[in-house]
Amino acid sequence: MPNRPIKLEGFNGYDPYTIAETTTDDEGNFTLSYDEDYFGMGIMTSGDDTKFIVVLSGEEIRLEGETLAFTESIRITEGQENMWFETFATEHPRREQSLSAWVYLEKIYEADSLFAIHETPKNAIQQEMKRIKTEDQDYIDALPEDSYVHWFLPVRRLVSSVSTIAQYRTDEIPEAFAFFRDIDYGSDKLYRSGLLKDTIEGHFWLIENSGRSLDSVYVEMGISIDRMLDTLVKDSDRFHELSDKLFDLLERRSLFTAAEHLANRVLEEDRLEVRPMFQRKMETYRAVKKGQTAPNILFQNRLFIPEKGASSTSGAPSMAVLPESMDDLQGEFTVLYFGSASCGTCTSELASINQNYDKWREEGVNVLYVSLDQDEQAFRRTMGRYSFNAIGDGLMWESPIVKDFHVYEMPTRLLLDSNREILLRLKSVKQMETWVDWYLVQGNLQR
Repeated sequence: MPNRPIKLEGFNGYDPYTIAETTTDDEGNFTLSYDEDYFGMGIMTSGDDTKFIVVLSGEEIRLEGETLAFTESIRITEGQENMWFETFATEHPRREQSLSAWVYLEKIYEADSLFAIHETPKNAIQQEMKRIKTEDQDYIDALPEDSYVHWFLPVRRLVSSVSTIAQYRTDEIPEAFAFFRDIDYGSDKLYRSGLLKDTIEGHFWLIENSGRSLDSVYVEMGISIDRMLDTLVKDSDRFHELSDKLFDLLERRSLFTAAEHLANRVLEEDRLEVRPMFQRKMETYRAVKKGQTAPNILFQNRLFIPEKGASSTSGAPSMAVLPESMDDLQGEFTVLYFGSASCGTCTSELASINQNYDKWREEGVNVLYVSLDQDEQAFRRTMGRYSFNAIGDGLMWESPIVKDFHVYEMPTRLLLDSNREILLRLKSVKQMETWVDWYLVQGNLQR
């Protein structure tokens, strides 16, 4: 189509980036250029959701067709790796569809007594399944080993098949585990493939859904984490980036034992220097995890703003003498909240805490807000709106309090008991509201 924008994107880890862009001429023709030394996968777009995948391996690529919106009209007339990719991309789904049908029949012939006695068709089904898999692999094996598609196609095939393997072809799970663990997660091939995110997530999704006990799942994840980190230590940037992505994935999936294994492996790593802020994040599973005793916070030489309006009837006596440390705050529980005036989430959550504070104090919960503000006036203005205790030293991320608690993000929320034992690492103020209602108001806490 004439006068249409055309953009070519490549990949750098999780994120795509623009390599080149142009506009079609009056006859719909266009030319895009990329570095002949570049290799990886690319996506061509044309101003809408239409995408056409190309292999960027330094070769000249020529396409003919009507428009990117009608991908079935496009023919690759030049570019050998792209022709190989197109052929496999066309044939492999048909093989997979056929294989799924044979898997379904195989289960019937194994489980149904009407068919289970017939060995000849059972053997024929197994032979045909083997033939389909062999044909698929033979195509890849015939490609030049130094071609990008020779590396890319097996990875893409596995990543696109994890749900099928988990549900219908469970005998392939050990082989899939081994394949994932043999991948070099720090390689340029993977970083430029557009598959990095799906490969990591597919790897751990398959382990989680492999039909194992939870203990066994964590053992397998530990093995995979170790193998993955071993491939990343040669590149500090990629080590930190992918360890961080994986850590967030495991926490998001509530795979906390695996996240703890990852954190401990990172903290014990001696082949590179772990960055201080990332180290703090990993310490959430060692120094400030549930069950650990939190350090005391001393108020001397810091700006401490005591809570307002506490009354003896609420169980929180007015402070005739200012407390000298967190241990002196009265209450059975303490919510420790790290934030700043520049944090939007903090602003809304602090307002919510303030609305609930009278109720919380009646139930023996006090709040200590630790400000990361550098500006004392900003800190005072913030606390002028709220009733709970607050402290700040103007040192932001370099504050000894922040370092003692290994705070790496705002907000950070902890629930402590009167002995400073960490009971919860809170995900939100709403979670704390629910905890107070269930355990304290309704009396479900076993003291």
